Amino acid sequence: MSKITLGLVSAFLILVWNMWTDEGSQIPKTSKTLSRIDSLPNKTSWPEELNITHFTGSDINPSPACIAVAATGEVYVGVDMIGSLGKDPGKGSIVRLTDENNDGKVDKHTTYAMVDNPRGIISSGDQLFVLHTTFSKETGKASGMDLVVFEDKNHDGVADGPSKPLIQNISSPKFLQSRGTDHATNGIRMGIDGWIYIAAGDFGFHDAVDRSGKKLTMLGGGIVRVRPDGTEMEVYTHGMRNIYDVAIDPYMNIFTRDNTNDGGGWNIRFSNQIQSGEYGYPVLFKHFTNEIIPALVDVGGGSGTGALYMDDATWPEKYNHVPMMADWGRSQLYLHRVTPDGATFTQKEEEFIKLAQITDIDIDASGRVYLSAWDGAGYSGNPDKGFVVRVVPKNWEYKAFGDLKKASVKELITILKSQSAAARLAAQQELLIRPAKKTIKASWAVASDKTLPLYARVAGMYTYAQIAKENGVSNLVKLTAENDFREYALRALADRKGYLKTVPSEPFLTGLTDPSPRVQVAATIGLGRLGRPEVASELLKVKVPASFVEPAKGTEGPHATPNSAIVPAHVAVRALVALNAVDACVAAIGSENSAIALWALRYMHDPKAVSGLMNAYKTSPDETLKKQIITTLARIYKKEADYDGSWWWSTRPDTHGPYYKAVTWESSPEIREFLMEQFNKSDEAGKEFYADLNGRNRLEITEFGGEEVVAVKEEVKVDLNKIRNKKGQVGESSIEDVMLAMAKINGDPALGKILFTKQGCVACHSIAKGETMKGPFMGQIGSIMNREQIAESILKPNASISQGFASVMITAKGDKSYMGFVSEESAEKLVIRDITGQVYTIKVADITSRKELETSMMPPGLANELSYEEFASLITFLSQQKK
Repeated sequence: MSKITLGLVSAFLILVWNMWTDEGSQIPKTSKTLSRIDSLPNKTSWPEELNITHFTGSDINPSPACIAVAATGEVYVGVDMIGSLGKDPGKGSIVRLTDENNDGKVDKHTTYAMVDNPRGIISSGDQLFVLHTTFSKETGKASGMDLVVFEDKNHDGVADGPSKPLIQNISSPKFLQSRGTDHATNGIRMGIDGWIYIAAGDFGFHDAVDRSGKKLTMLGGGIVRVRPDGTEMEVYTHGMRNIYDVAIDPYMNIFTRDNTNDGGGWNIRFSNQIQSGEYGYPVLFKHFTNEIIPALVDVGGGSGTGALYMDDATWPEKYNHVPMMADWGRSQLYLHRVTPDGATFTQKEEEFIKLAQITDIDIDASGRVYLSAWDGAGYSGNPDKGFVVRVVPKNWEYKAFGDLKKASVKELITILKSQSAAARLAAQQELLIRPAKKTIKASWAVASDKTLPLYARVAGMYTYAQIAKENGVSNLVKLTAENDFREYALRALADRKGYLKTVPSEPFLTGLTDPSPRVQVAATIGLGRLGRPEVASELLKVKVPASFVEPAKGTEGPHATPNSAIVPAHVAVRALVALNAVDACVAAIGSENSAIALWALRYMHDPKAVSGLMNAYKTSPDETLKKQIITTLARIYKKEADYDGSWWWSTRPDTHGPYYKAVTWESSPEIREFLMEQFNKSDEAGKEFYADLNGRNRLEITEFGGEEVVAVKEEVKVDLNKIRNKKGQVGESSIEDVMLAMAKINGDPALGKILFTKQGCVACHSIAKGETMKGPFMGQIGSIMNREQIAESILKPNASISQGFASVMITAKGDKSYMGFVSEESAEKLVIRDITGQVYTIKVADITSRKELETSMMPPGLANELSYEEFASLITFLSQQKK
């Protein structure tokens, strides 16, 4: 369901390239891989245990951005002829495909509905949930993104009428208009808990509105969830960059494939998303990594798109019970072998199915998997590109999944216990619309049956909880008495905030000391959701592990290294903040629970917190504790500005932290006065401590010193215009002739390395991690582009422009003008690099206009003076860069 923010990725090299690698990923040694070019429209590989057939092509579903499959097998494809950077409405639709004889090829298709920029789809019974961009009829410009629901009660493949909105304005219209959907809100998937989970990119949103009228604002990316009727909208996790989809297992463990952007490549991070968790992008994930839940792994460059947790017994065990994550940049579907590790997991990535710019994946209740592929449709869609394939195991036998409307409650309960997640969810959704008096006992029987597998009991429990609502609390409490089921029961008890009044605190308080870290975490999150400040003293007993260590000055912390030990304390801090437990945290300063109290107080911009910290400082004889208190006060000297949807931190933000757009607040003067008083009393060593605080937290207290100094300008390194004006064999030939020659000439990579400097590539590109990061990083380009693609991107730099490297024209006060690409941006300053390699730092307050140009900053013709042999050497050298 999610999908293609094509601005995240590019298939071009210099200012137009993909910046992603996959070091160390391998097909399992136990599987052979087949390559096929006869039956599919592109070179594709997959394990020999599978059969893949070409289901449809661009004649039916061009530019497929997302896909959803009904339990009964109907395939819904989101056709997106606007793409990620297009701006013109009227080019999107949902196409419904059916395979009536199960031969793996479409037999019938209909246009289900017309929607622009479809980014996520869920099929559930007669309903089709769609996330898409909206456009103003008056101006023709993007006006936001909505989650809507269509109905097709007569099953003719066409929506019965207009959609009904569930959430409106769930992406910022300003950046949809200026950039397109490349960092907008994306994939949707429904969990067995009945929530729709929404992958929000880091455009974030301001004043999204659900059907109940509730408004929600989120700065940056993460996961948002909402009930299928469009109510109870809430943030689930925060601090992601640009996730496109979520994979959800039968126990409500959620996995995402996100990426970074630190100037050295858009690296993929695979994460376990834990409710209430803060994942840190961009302000905490470098210099404050001790405070975040880190990703499970950084696997190198890529661009994650669709996701599915495979849970279907018709598939071979080796490919079952795993998150399957699509990567558009690598044209690869990956498996992540996840292994429980405390409250979270560790993982091992494996290549699985190769498909040209894969966008999405879904499965029906018969075990048929469908994959959609963008296949080079570009940033704005292409009527001649894109396809869908069907994947099934060899020796797989088709068993039709019947019409659940005709099934009895008993039959539905049997399906609810099946070994197919798609079947279980479909049965649950049908049970929820049946009369409660017929379904409540039956679903409880599944939940309470200790002889059933856990996945079936969890499905039964969430079905029962949705039917019984607040009347089911007592039974759910009974389930918390079971050691092996306690985690799931606690999650269900605290799942719906509207039904928490009669939920007792005791099972959660007991869970805090459970031997299982997973139970501890479920209990902690639940206590935060119950909203009872009196439990804060118990939450403060959660121990902060030794891994809670700030990164050394000037270093980047481990934001993609598993750290299961931090999770219980992390979610306890989030719970304390949710409870606004200022008094309890202040009271704990100096006690054995001081570490977690001070951690929580870093997020409490409350005058009571300030006065409490100051009083604790004055009365404490412990110099170490006093430094910790000063550190906490420095942290809350400023706060993040309230988000109003008018700004965004761009594709290459300043990631220093701890805030992006820091502002002072009512207690800032009091804090400053107190800090200055202690600074003036300090010796030289003490003053160095304050200087470090000033730099780390960007306090902008001049007296402290320690502020960062940014180089304003670099010397010109090369004259690119001089290079491009020379004519050699390449410059005198057609692009087609050059490309044909490159296919026949191997080239000398040693010569290519010399030419990389000679031809001016070094002005805008680095090839080693230790070098200054400039434009697109070339140190891993060979991992995801072949020689032909690299050659084409040099010869045609304007064909498509890599995210973050479009030419920008800046006009500043004093009639100053700058043109280049933005290499770093914060709320206060902008760093721009021009075509010659010069770097300028401009105050945001001095900018009078800013315009993104539609051409690459790289001029065409930089290879003109080269011979065929020289050009072949350059592209061979680049193709070998796989760091």
